[in-house]
Amino acid sequence: MKLKLLFLGLAAIVAVKTQAQQSDEINKVKQVLESYKQAIESLDTTGTGNLFVSQSIVIESGKVEGRYQDYLANHLGPELHHFESFKFSDYEVAIEVALPFAFATETYKYTIVLSKDKSVIERKGVATSILKKENGQWKIWQTHSSARKPQTNH
Repeated sequence: MKLKLLFLGLAAIVAVKTQAQQSDEINKVKQVLESYKQAIESLDTTGTGNLFVSQSIVIESGKVEGRYQDYLANHLGPELHHFESFKFSDYEVAIEVALPFAFATETYKYTIVLSKDKSVIERKGVATSILKKENGQWKIWQTHSSARKPQTNH
């Protein structure tokens, strides 16, 4: 009987420790995604290359953009120069960790104000990302985002 209680106690300790480690990994993944989101909102992508593995894959609205460095140079970077502001709202994220990978699904709305004429673009978006833990750091390995105009109720 004492052996059973000891075994159950040890199993409970291991379960709690594993759950705490899982929660810690999820929080670290959230920090990476939040850093990327904040960079876009600030219209300043300086240092965001550090959030991605060197051979990352970026897919946006059905188009393979290539590595993050290519996406930044040929799409995102030039695009951000045309924005006065970019704001996310209604942001939610679900993360599953299966070391050395993490899988994230983000849902959000975003509002862009264009610099040239102050016109407003509103979209409802979703992104799925695979992150990989390399040398103790979580980095985005692949991300796929898409967006559409929000439905209006008539």
